[in-house]
Amino acid sequence: MMTPERLTFLIDKFSSQRIVVIGDFFLDKYLEVDPALGEPSIETGKTAHQVVKIRHSPGGAGNVVSNLSALGTGLIHAIGIIGDDGEGYELHRDLEKLGCSISGLYMAPDCVTPTYLKPRDKSVTGLAGEHNRYDTKNRTHTGPEIVKCMISKLDSLLPDVDAVIIIDQVVEDDCGVVTTTMRKVLADRAIQYPKVIFWADSRAHIRLFRNVIIKSNQFEAVGIKSPYLGHTVNEAELWESVVRLRAEVNSPVFVTRGASGMIVSNPEPTAIRGVRVEGQIDITGAGDSVSAGAVLTLACGSTLPEAALIGNLIASITIQQLGTTGTARQEQLPPRLELWHAQENENN
Repeated sequence: MMTPERLTFLIDKFSSQRIVVIGDFFLDKYLEVDPALGEPSIETGKTAHQVVKIRHSPGGAGNVVSNLSALGTGLIHAIGIIGDDGEGYELHRDLEKLGCSISGLYMAPDCVTPTYLKPRDKSVTGLAGEHNRYDTKNRTHTGPEIVKCMISKLDSLLPDVDAVIIIDQVVEDDCGVVTTTMRKVLADRAIQYPKVIFWADSRAHIRLFRNVIIKSNQFEAVGIKSPYLGHTVNEAELWESVVRLRAEVNSPVFVTRGASGMIVSNPEPTAIRGVRVEGQIDITGAGDSVSAGAVLTLACGSTLPEAALIGNLIASITIQQLGTTGTARQEQLPPRLELWHAQENENN
């Protein structure tokens, strides 16, 4: 049961933490479309949608940086790959505005900057206003020289950082930053630097990590790769799977459960309830905000359940920001903890 005083103590230490974010940095690019201005294309007869505003922000591993920055992290380093293109320039600029060191972002001549292009109707809030998304990703194997450069950069930083957050966003094998070689190196470095927190989140390869804390959602934990809308996980099966997953990866496990909160296991599983929120929500980037908040809290010396609770508080704030990948600020956490306690008392 976290007290307001304990929360304040942890928050006050955020500014002294030094964190590396290594993984797949995307650019989230939003095209705000005004449907009233649509006009037929002379060439095809199809509607030419008229873009009236363009906005962009770091996505993937970049969204973790955004959340760390909003929470007041002292020093943030990015390690990843971008292309020699306009999206790479925009991503560079956005990360620099967040106070993130980008000396570890390598420009690969044969790569593009991964981009999520999101056209949306400007007059409609939330996910309902979004058109079909257009994704740009690298679909060939990442070259060994680039991997070697990123490992070298990581090794130069490890003696002077408190945590490493690994974001494996690309589902195609060995086509992103977190290749088979990189996972082996990270498993080794986690043993070599026991005082550094290593945390991994992965779209498709979470069970392949070793010796690092992993964050999985409940479907990944039980082996469901493509859950349908409304899919539920059997409670008993989930708890058994969390115990097995903890043994597989040889490190603590955080399993997110949406509105139900999280389960943490080291090795015995413990449930941490989430925060109920009212109204429309947008879960885009919620997992990234959990990773940022939980790792930052762990770096400040918290317990695993405390880190899970703060991750839940932050996610409950970010999902209420519609049509964007949200962030949370320090001053928003105490009122959210008060709400969590009130709901806890209701349940009891």
